[in-house]
Amino acid sequence: MDMLRLVKTSSEQKEHVLALLKEWQEDGSNIVPTTINKDTSDFDAYVKRLRDAEDREKIEDGWVPSTTYWLTDGEELLGAANIRHELNAHLLNFGGHIGYGIKPSVRGRGLATKQLGLALEKAKELGIERALITCNQTNIASKHVILRNGGVPDEPFIEADGTVVERFWIELKG
Repeated sequence: MDMLRLVKTSSEQKEHVLALLKEWQEDGSNIVPTTINKDTSDFDAYVKRLRDAEDREKIEDGWVPSTTYWLTDGEELLGAANIRHELNAHLLNFGGHIGYGIKPSVRGRGLATKQLGLALEKAKELGIERALITCNQTNIASKHVILRNGGVPDEPFIEADGTVVERFWIELKG
């Protein structure tokens, strides 16, 4: 796991990104972060959309700048993380600063814990001093990942449909 790192999206990753998305789709589980679950038929446009999201001038109203990274061991893509550079009212309750996911075939190996740790380092580089991470109350694995990375529970948010979203803060100062 020492070789794990986060890398930004590039056109050279096409086969690896498509393989990762295909595995997730075949598994039937939610693709997280949702930023990667977009049309890839024009892969260069897919890459451009992900990279443009980092620039406030190029994002849609109501969105915040964000950076998408892929978790890799140097050979394959294992998951993805999306770091929102700031929070809006929606993200304060649901989504937080970082969304992350590990592809189905490699879950349960501690990769998400390492991935979130790496994403927190990137968030700190962006100037985020206190990161909000959220997960549905039913997502026990994600809750443990957040807690292992120093998450301190805050008041949960209850969505209109009754879904309870747990909220955790992680200090990044120092």
